[in-house]
Amino acid sequence: MPQASIDIDASPEAVYALVSDLPAMGRWSPECYRCTWQGGATGAAPGAKFKGYNRIGQRRWSTQGTVVTAEPGSELTFDVHSLGLPVSRWSYRITPRDGGCTLTESTEDRRGAVIRTLGMLLLLGTPGADRTSRNQDTIEVTLQRLKAAAEGRAQAA
Repeated sequence: MPQASIDIDASPEAVYALVSDLPAMGRWSPECYRCTWQGGATGAAPGAKFKGYNRIGQRRWSTQGTVVTAEPGSELTFDVHSLGLPVSRWSYRITPRDGGCTLTESTEDRRGAVIRTLGMLLLLGTPGADRTSRNQDTIEVTLQRLKAAAEGRAQAA
């Protein structure tokens, strides 16, 4: 399960405000460039639905997401599916510490073996073919960008 943590010199509430603003995800993620709330949702709450727009190089696709856990200052977890099939579960967990908090981002691949194999074949030759490695890389970039934003610095490259 790809996962990484980073210490951030900002309050857990400030960090949660960044990660739970899913329409802003394109500012942090190198792969998900946009999210839009769906079905009347206007913010992160259990059951809120959203559409995610993703890209790797020239390849673009969309997914549907549903917020599972939305605990301000503590955790945001959402499930992602495509064509009605489970794809992944993403979590952002925030742990308070002196001077700020630790943010842990993780993902769990929830695709079945057939869909996982088809996905690899569709992405063959691209950086996204190995989802485990790709997700680990994107998590690390996302965390650095969130840290920079939360600490008031220019967005990290």
